Amino acid sequence: MKENIVLEAVHLKKVYNYATPNAFEALHDINFQVHEGEFVGIMGPSGSGKSTFINNISTIDECTEGKVLINGKNVRSMSANEIGHFRYQNLGFIFQDFNLLDTHTMYENISMPLALAHVPKAEIEKRVNNLANELQITSLLYKYPNECSGGQRQRGAICRALINNPHIIVADEPTGNLDSVNSSELLQLLQKMNKENGVTIVMVTHDPLIASFTTRLVYIKDGNIETVLDKGDMNQDEYFNQIVELNSRESREILAK
Repeated sequence: MKENIVLEAVHLKKVYNYATPNAFEALHDINFQVHEGEFVGIMGPSGSGKSTFINNISTIDECTEGKVLINGKNVRSMSANEIGHFRYQNLGFIFQDFNLLDTHTMYENISMPLALAHVPKAEIEKRVNNLANELQITSLLYKYPNECSGGQRQRGAICRALINNPHIIVADEPTGNLDSVNSSELLQLLQKMNKENGVTIVMVTHDPLIASFTTRLVYIKDGNIETVLDKGDMNQDEYFNQIVELNSRESREILAK
């Protein structure tokens, strides 16, 4: 039996340069659901619309037509202030380039969402220290990002994403600036958060190995959801092979045109 739907796109369209001769429809009437506790991967060739898609379903961008529902609430009906508050309460973001401020310590970067929400100082300190201990970066809290390795900065970015106990983590190519060792550690960490803490994750990636850590894969091509692949009872190796075959098949079709 499926869990609650926590994120839903209904007849989602995104048109750039709307109502002009240069109008371009990047997303075409997409319907999509994410259930509580899922770890969903988003893949597709360059220019397929996957980044546009994740930006629209995560409130970073606004769709041209259709609805985006997060925990049943229509984001398009909210004001900018309401969206900002709603985003803080429900979403955590992990980006490829970390998006940490070099002029602030790791502690300050991690605590910033709580400080902006006027959470009491003692509560901020408690939550930052607990989370930093869990992600093994306590010794880095008073260092600046440029004094930390890529893997350490990404762990700091994950701490910041989790500090407000979000219902959904949105990750856009989170391993893009990491080496293979740190990429593997990050994916194992995300998988642990998903399995043990029930955190719902939606992640864009171009790498079949990274995608094999998910429980469901959505393949986007030309602004449409082309294929959905469920891991089901497959082990990770079997799932990985299915993802590789899917990407290979799609690549062959593109080259054949």
